[in-house]
Amino acid sequence: MAHKYLVTLSAGEDGYIVAECPSLPGCVSQGSTREEALKNIQEAIEGIIEVRKAQQLPSPRPISSRSASPLNGCITRHLGP
Repeated sequence: MAHKYLVTLSAGEDGYIVAECPSLPGCVSQGSTREEALKNIQEAIEGIIEVRKAQQLPSPRPISSRSASPLNGCITRHLGP
C-alpha cells in the first residue's frame, strides 16, 4: 500500500507551479503544469524517503486518506490564486 503525503501547490513568480511536501522540510519541486509539478514532487518525496531509510532516520508519517482526494500517491492542497 502506497503512503500518502500532503503536497501543497502554489504559483511561483516565474510562472511555474511550486509543489512542496510540508512533512519533509526542504522537499520542494516545480513544474510548468500541475501534472508535471506533482510528478516531480512525487519523485522528490520518494528520493528523500529512500535516503532517510538508508541513513536509518525515521520517515514522516503519512496522512489519512480521508483528509483529501489522492492523486498519484500525493494529497494536494492548493495555495494562492
